[in-house]
Amino acid sequence: MRILVVEDDRHVAGAVRRGLQEHGYAVDVAVNGVEGHWLATENTYDVLILDSMLPRTSGEDLCAALRESGDWTPILMLTAKSGADEEAQALDAGADDFLSKPFSYQVLVARLRALVRRGGTERPAVLGAGDLRLDPAAHRVSRGEEEIPVTPRQFAMLEFFLRRKGEVLPKRVILDHVWDFAFDGDANIVEVYVRQLRQRIDEPFGRRSLQTVRMVGYRLDPDGG
Repeated sequence: MRILVVEDDRHVAGAVRRGLQEHGYAVDVAVNGVEGHWLATENTYDVLILDSMLPRTSGEDLCAALRESGDWTPILMLTAKSGADEEAQALDAGADDFLSKPFSYQVLVARLRALVRRGGTERPAVLGAGDLRLDPAAHRVSRGEEEIPVTPRQFAMLEFFLRRKGEVLPKRVILDHVWDFAFDGDANIVEVYVRQLRQRIDEPFGRRSLQTVRMVGYRLDPDGG
């Protein structure tokens, strides 16, 4: 396994490098965000370890830039402080996991193994289809530059469609994922919310992204209609 460590504290970077090499990993080290970005884009790595507070380009900015460019290499973010804000910031930037300093090498290596098992499949922080965008962290929906107000349930349904864009989703599947187990109402509620979403995300823009597949279910056009 080849790993890139981007850490500006040379003592910490050296210690992490030695510890990982003792486990048989090949390790490259960068000491700032710009150097880290260059190495990450010029080479192929199995995992990236980024410090959140880097000079020149922060770990969060570097992570976001890589995700924006389509690089889905698993990323573990190192944070100097533990806390909900720091953890949420790392994950919302596109990181797959985080670890607060000081940390155990045993835990670090275990988390790296878990990230490698997960692989580098696409896991965007902001979901999209054409110019239709949904930001789960900011709870924001937009078409191009225009923000679209939606209710929490409409947001949940659109997020589900975007995570499975291009797939034909039967009503029952939508119900199972967007409504909770206690829901025992009419399955036609799905039709109601699909119609509401069309009135928000399609009709004002002359689009047809939410498509009906007769006798089967609904499909979100991957190109946004």
